[in-house]
Amino acid sequence: MSILVLGLNHKTASVEIREKIAFSGNKLEDGIVRLRNLPEIDEIALLSTCNRVEIYASAKDTNNSSEIIKDFISNYHSIKREEFEKALYYFNNSDAIRHIFRVASSLDSMIIGEPQILGQLKDAFDFALNKKTTGVILNRLMKKAISTAKRVRTETRIAENAVSISFAAVELAKKIFKELSGKSFMLLGAGEMAELAARHLVTNGVKDVKVANRTYERGCELAKDFNGRAVRFEDFLKELVSTDIVICSTGASEYVLKKEHMYKIMKERRYSPVFLTDISVPRNLYPNINDLDNVYLYNIDDLQEVVDTNLLERKKEAEKAEKIIDEEVERFIKWTSSLNSVPLIISIRQKAETVKEEELEKFKHKFPDLDKEKLAAIEQLATAITNKLIHSPTVALKENSEDMELLAITVKKLYGLNGEEEGG
Repeated sequence: MSILVLGLNHKTASVEIREKIAFSGNKLEDGIVRLRNLPEIDEIALLSTCNRVEIYASAKDTNNSSEIIKDFISNYHSIKREEFEKALYYFNNSDAIRHIFRVASSLDSMIIGEPQILGQLKDAFDFALNKKTTGVILNRLMKKAISTAKRVRTETRIAENAVSISFAAVELAKKIFKELSGKSFMLLGAGEMAELAARHLVTNGVKDVKVANRTYERGCELAKDFNGRAVRFEDFLKELVSTDIVICSTGASEYVLKKEHMYKIMKERRYSPVFLTDISVPRNLYPNINDLDNVYLYNIDDLQEVVDTNLLERKKEAEKAEKIIDEEVERFIKWTSSLNSVPLIISIRQKAETVKEEELEKFKHKFPDLDKEKLAAIEQLATAITNKLIHSPTVALKENSEDMELLAITVKKLYGLNGEEEGG
């Protein structure tokens, strides 16, 4: 039994192609059932996200099965093979296992270490289980992919350090205040990144939220989203006296907060620390504000520098993650090899049991007067000797994945299996 992966992602295909072959809504349920019913396909799982579409399969002939799946994609989505085939990647066996483990561990993601893909993979596995399209091989593979991803997150720092502008702002705020719960926050303006940063802050425990926007009605809408309150834009300076964190993105063409303003505010605050993030381009907070004691001002370039540094750190951690994945791939391959050896191990045991029973029958005929107690002891001895004789070859078949074919031929010959008789 072999494993294959056929798919495309944000690295290999445009969003237009990804949209055309995506399995979403009713197509997901119908598609996975039809894929499972394709000839030569034994098990199937399907991962379809905005960044990737991947089909995981267990089949007897992976090369032939991949061609069948390509034809299915073409027919099912009414798209010519030449439109998407160049964007496809194909892996089988150990390469397929490694790819799935890397996807689960977010090493193949647009942002290394992002957590969403593991949840998406879990959902894809649960869906396949629910539709009964997986079996022994893929069930074990998907569970191992999930546990490998968890091991990567536990043993490396790949998911640490902010790698988005909005989250970098939150991480910097944490360094200044350590604890964000109980801090007050103002969203000054309504830029997309600023809003996202605001959501991160609320998630991290900030409760007192104010929104100051030039359009008051829009400010009211946003304030409602954050369980906060709207502030009229002309009043935001007064509100800064009781605000610890500010994220600014007003879209104004001039500075809306200057050093003289902040000097007065800090006096009223008794110089309690303030964290200001200016995501605006052009900037809306005058740079020399940062000269004041206990005022921490960062602009978008500062945040990008933090993100770039953190991305480098994640790449270093990714090297550690690759080693973990190598270990887990090797373990999984050993398990699949042990599955291949199961029929032979059963044959060895059956042959050994047959020989044992034949010899015991001969012994009983030769010594018919033995009492039951002695006969039971002899049978027990025969069983113990049989088990010891077949133990070593059984262990070797389970553990030796590299030379399995040669080992299997040798064991069959030695034990006279498949019509071959023992010599001598």
